[in-house]
Amino acid sequence: MENLKGHTLLLVDDEQDILDFLSYNLKKEGFKVFTASNGEEAVKMVQQVNPSLIVMDIMMPKMDGIEACQIIRKDLNITQPIIAFLTSRSEDYSQIAGFEAGADDYINKPIRPRLLISKVESLLRRLDRPVNLENSLSNSLKIDRDKFMIELNNEKIILPKKEFELLELLASRPGKVYNREQILSIVWGNETIVGERTIDVHIRKLREKLGDEYIRTIKGVGYTFSEA
Repeated sequence: MENLKGHTLLLVDDEQDILDFLSYNLKKEGFKVFTASNGEEAVKMVQQVNPSLIVMDIMMPKMDGIEACQIIRKDLNITQPIIAFLTSRSEDYSQIAGFEAGADDYINKPIRPRLLISKVESLLRRLDRPVNLENSLSNSLKIDRDKFMIELNNEKIILPKKEFELLELLASRPGKVYNREQILSIVWGNETIVGERTIDVHIRKLREKLGDEYIRTIKGVGYTFSEA
């Protein structure tokens, strides 16, 4: 667990008391913490502090979390952070919108200190997950694990971490069919409660970026990676 300490975190919320609460508890655990009060500030600070994890509210003045997330995900000049939305909005459409923008996860508020620490540590462990992929998945598709970037037909595309991890799972054993339960367990883990629509959203986003030929749906079973 010690190797997780020292990671840089960026907390983004327009309520100062929430920032103070989160900062206090995370700094006490040894994390380096920076804060921003809206999406505009967050976008600027990502370039300056290179956070491993961003915990960001959705509803904020000047620029909301969804727009900030979209801008960060398009930046090819940074090592892409994990982005988790901190929100009290638990509606399904809100979570889908977040995943569409490139978010990796949600942290619901209010949240207890120990649960907060556990959640942050769980998210950061994803950075250290071993990779079983070769650098080249096919002649036209290559990966860059450090930046969560793929290169498709010589075009560089940044993937949100959950999309990358889903691709990583499927492509680690081309031809193997993974059912939904396996995907949820391996990619999202037991610490996160998500619905099956979450998988559908991520598969659709991957297909939009890769094309339809790489990920095949096996009706009534799950998904498999095909070397195009």
